[in-house]
Amino acid sequence: MNTDKIYAESIAKEYAPKDNSKVVALRKLDSKAKLPATVFTYSIGIVSALIFGTGMCLAMQTIGSTTAHLVLGIILGIIGIFGCGINYPIYIKMLEKGKQKYAYDIIELAKKISGEK
Repeated sequence: MNTDKIYAESIAKEYAPKDNSKVVALRKLDSKAKLPATVFTYSIGIVSALIFGTGMCLAMQTIGSTTAHLVLGIILGIIGIFGCGINYPIYIKMLEKGKQKYAYDIIELAKKISGEK
């Protein structure tokens, strides 16, 4: 087995022009439909988890030691839990909306690829 030849071919594949086939276009449309929902969900999830964590630190008096900090911590914890709780339903709605927006184009391109029509 000639490992130099295999290595050279793998490097050449990286620099060869990419094929803009219909399958690549279909993948791009699919990711275009799903990306906004994914980005939004990750962003809201991270922010909600940070708010919840801050609330827990305040409520357990790791940060601050007054009663006001305790109350603020409980309120922030509830807000963080609420944000985490509504995150998935919002994701589902946004994903459905994105899929509906690009459904016609994706279906038409899939039919062309499969040879129907």
